[in-house]
Amino acid sequence: MAVVLTALGAFLYIRMGTELTRAVDLDLRARAAATVSSLTQRERAPLDAGRGLIDPDESFGQILTPGGDVVETTPAVATAPMLPPTTVRTVTKPVFLSRHVVGIDDPARLLALPVRLPGTVAQTAVLVVGAPLGDRAEALDRLLLLLLIGGPLALAASSYVGWLLAGAALRPVERIRREAAAISEAEPGRRLTVPPTGDELARLAHTLNAMLARLQEALEREHRFVDTAGHELRTPLTLLRAELELAMARPRDRCELEAALRSAAAETDRLVGLAEDLLVLARTRQGRLPLRREPVSLPRLLTDAAEAFRARATAAGSTITVECASSREATAHLDPVRLRQVLYNLLDNALRHSGPSGPGRITLGAEHVDGVVHVCVQDEGQGFPSAMVAGPPPTPRPEAASGGLGLAIVGMIAAAHGGRVSLANQPSGGALVTVSLPTAAPQRAVAQRPRAAVGSRIEPAEPADERGAHRCGEGRRRW
Repeated sequence: MAVVLTALGAFLYIRMGTELTRAVDLDLRARAAATVSSLTQRERAPLDAGRGLIDPDESFGQILTPGGDVVETTPAVATAPMLPPTTVRTVTKPVFLSRHVVGIDDPARLLALPVRLPGTVAQTAVLVVGAPLGDRAEALDRLLLLLLIGGPLALAASSYVGWLLAGAALRPVERIRREAAAISEAEPGRRLTVPPTGDELARLAHTLNAMLARLQEALEREHRFVDTAGHELRTPLTLLRAELELAMARPRDRCELEAALRSAAAETDRLVGLAEDLLVLARTRQGRLPLRREPVSLPRLLTDAAEAFRARATAAGSTITVECASSREATAHLDPVRLRQVLYNLLDNALRHSGPSGPGRITLGAEHVDGVVHVCVQDEGQGFPSAMVAGPPPTPRPEAASGGLGLAIVGMIAAAHGGRVSLANQPSGGALVTVSLPTAAPQRAVAQRPRAAVGSRIEPAEPADERGAHRCGEGRRRW
């Protein structure tokens, strides 16, 4: 603001000086025209024209010969020529000059132009008329004084008004800042008040509220992750500790110790699997679940997974069968490590969350159709709660019969492949989980950022006449 006012003051000062000089020049032109007219009419003393109306110090003039001699002059400048001979000889057309003149206290503005003197023999001369610049200097000094006094006052006034306007404009921003500072982890659902202005501040408040909603969702996922991980880790650790304490409670023979060690090893394997699942969660939560796609033999992968859980299934009074509708040599371009994790988690869920009646027969199936691999795991237990199958699926929680951490891991791996997970209950009883995985990497999966987390939403089963969840169900009826 100070720079703007300074520039404006300088412009006014220069403009005022230019206009005053132009007014003096116009007056000199008028006086010179009157004098030339008197010379043309061969009147005597042409410089006396209008003398009675003008102060002698305010209007003066001379007629000079080319040699610098004074032909005629006004009393105020009679003591010396107004221009030196060298300057007089260069005057061939009207020219303005600013210089000091003998007899005039202030600097003077002069107009010199060539004329012809009246007489029988025409003689060339130079007419010089002048006016002092004292009034112009006084006017500019008064203007400068006004600018020096009024400029700082205008700056102070404009700064104060600007401060008031800025304060009024930023008051909603300060209110939003205070509300944002008051939001804490204790009240994650609190939101900013959106001003009813519809301007940038309203859009800023909407954007911040959307960000707070995302942060709340992330915080809730963090809490669910801790709850689920703690519950999943507590069970095998408790069993492992119980087995070791039981083994040390009294002397045991070799067979009993071997049985205790085998049980402890099984729980240790389960802990290792949980650690791998938590590692998957950690990588996903960093924004990217890495995939290494390669040709995978689906029948062989299903058979290997069934063999890994066969002993545990036998101990639980269940059987695992593998039936694949595709050719025995069918392959798919998937990540074998992640697909194995999917099968292991689904088999583990089928064995652990089957209810009092047991899982019964567990069937693994896979079908490769139209570039999508449908992997199905079906058991004959009590199935999923109706809330998970019908309508929006609930958040998987450790205490619910929802698969806990296992289904969350399966959902994340499916999302990383660009696929989905479907849940269904068979009419004859038992649960059916279908994982649909595209064999070609989706374009957005190059640097995919799957949003699935602990408690991620898992799609319910599709209607019976659509592809996906019931495709393996149809195969199951054939099985």
